[in-house]
Amino acid sequence: MNSIAFGLFFIINWIITLLPLRVLYVFSDFLFLLLYYFPGYRRKIVQTNLRNAFPEKSEAELRIIEKKFYRHLADLFVEILKLTHLSDKEHLRRCRIENPELLEKLYSEGRDAVAIVGHYGNWEYLTIISLVTSFTCLTVYKPLKNKHFDRFMNRLRTKQKMLLSPMSQVMRDVIKLRSDGKRVLVSLLADQTPARDEIHYWTTFLNQETPVYLGAEKIASKYDMAVVFFNHQKIRRGYYNVKFELLFEHTKGLPEHVITETHVKRLEELIREKPEYWLWSHRRWKYKRPINNG
Repeated sequence: MNSIAFGLFFIINWIITLLPLRVLYVFSDFLFLLLYYFPGYRRKIVQTNLRNAFPEKSEAELRIIEKKFYRHLADLFVEILKLTHLSDKEHLRRCRIENPELLEKLYSEGRDAVAIVGHYGNWEYLTIISLVTSFTCLTVYKPLKNKHFDRFMNRLRTKQKMLLSPMSQVMRDVIKLRSDGKRVLVSLLADQTPARDEIHYWTTFLNQETPVYLGAEKIASKYDMAVVFFNHQKIRRGYYNVKFELLFEHTKGLPEHVITETHVKRLEELIREKPEYWLWSHRRWKYKRPINNG
C-alpha cells in the first residue's frame, strides 16, 4: 500500500471509528460475510489447522469452530481499529483486569517479570495493562512489512504508557531499563512463528510438531524474572477479562526448556477450552521439522 492509499485509509478509519462499537459491529457483521463466504479469507489454512489440531472432532464440530472463529475475527478487526478513539476509561471497562495485585506484589518485592501472551481473544487490548501496574511495560513485537501499517499499529499500542521493542533489540532495551532502575514487565506473544534460520527448538503444540521462540525463557532466566501467564477470556462481544497466573516465581537455574514447555502447554489449555478465539488463520505450521536420519 502506497502513501496515498494509506492516507485515505487513515482518514476513513479516523472518521468511521468515531462511531460507538455497538454501531461498528454492524460493519463487523458485514465483514464476517466477506471473510467467511465472499470471497473468504484463508479458509483452507484455517480448516487444515483445525483439522490437524483436533483430529478427534467431527467435520461438523470443526465447522462450528471455524464459523465462530470468523465471527470473532471480524469483531477483532473492528475492535482494533476502534482503539483509534477508545478512551482509557472505556478501554478499562471493556478489558477488566481481575487480579492486578499479583503484579503489584512482584513489583513491591523488587522483581522483574515476563508476561506470556498468545494470539487469543483481543491481544491488542492488553496494552491497557500499563495503566494498572507500577511496572514499566515493554512489549516485544515483530515489525510489519508495510511501514505505514507498522507505524499505525505502534501508535495504537503506545497510547497508554506501553513501550515497544522489536525482537532484534529486546535484550538491549531490558538492560537499559534495568540500568535506569526501572522494574520491567516484558510481554511476548509466545505463539509467533520463528523465521526458518531462527528455529532452535521444537515442541508439540496443538497436536503438531511446532517451532517456538525461546526468548521468554532466555530473558526470564538471565535475570531471574518471574513468569506470568495472561489468561485472557472473551466474556461477550466487546468485553474481555484478564487474570494473571504466576507460572514461575523464580527462574534462575531451572532446567533448560522447562519454562518454554510450561507456557506452551498453558496456552494450549486455554485454546482448547474455547478454540474459536485463537488466530487460526495464522500460518503457524508452515515449517516442518527436519528428519534426522542420524
